Amino acid sequence: MNRPDLDELDHQLIGILAQDARVSNRKIASDLGVNEGTVRGRIKRLQEERLIAFTALTGLKLEKATNIGFIAVQADMSRAREIARDIAHMPLVKAVMITLGPFNIMATCLYDDLDTLHRLASGRILTMEGVHHVETSLAVRTVKFSNRVVRITELPGDTVE
Repeated sequence: MNRPDLDELDHQLIGILAQDARVSNRKIASDLGVNEGTVRGRIKRLQEERLIAFTALTGLKLEKATNIGFIAVQADMSRAREIARDIAHMPLVKAVMITLGPFNIMATCLYDDLDTLHRLASGRILTMEGVHHVETSLAVRTVKFSNRVVRITELPGDTVE
């Protein structure tokens, strides 16, 4: 994947929106010394290229389940993407990454009790064809969580590359 070709104005615009996405185009234009149409056009292009998206980030307190669990999955390399996609469709799973190392898939989930996490890891994921081993870890205290690492999710029908 090639890095997008962004100029200094794009970076400044993204920096402002990352701090407060509710700021008006007029205010951004004034702060950056450009006209409002330029700001509007740049934002539209960045959205169309899926480099930025506007959404409300909710806190864990709004979730029904607030415990964070991690499920490391060792799966057939030839099926890792397919298995990751299937795991991503499970309701408790909030993020799935294909990784390097002894485990090739990492899933992050929210759960309400240990039995729920156990059923997900051992009853659903471990029983999937091509999955050899799973290990779970529990978050006991969150020292830092940055919502700036949230990735723009795929649109329905998009494929994982």
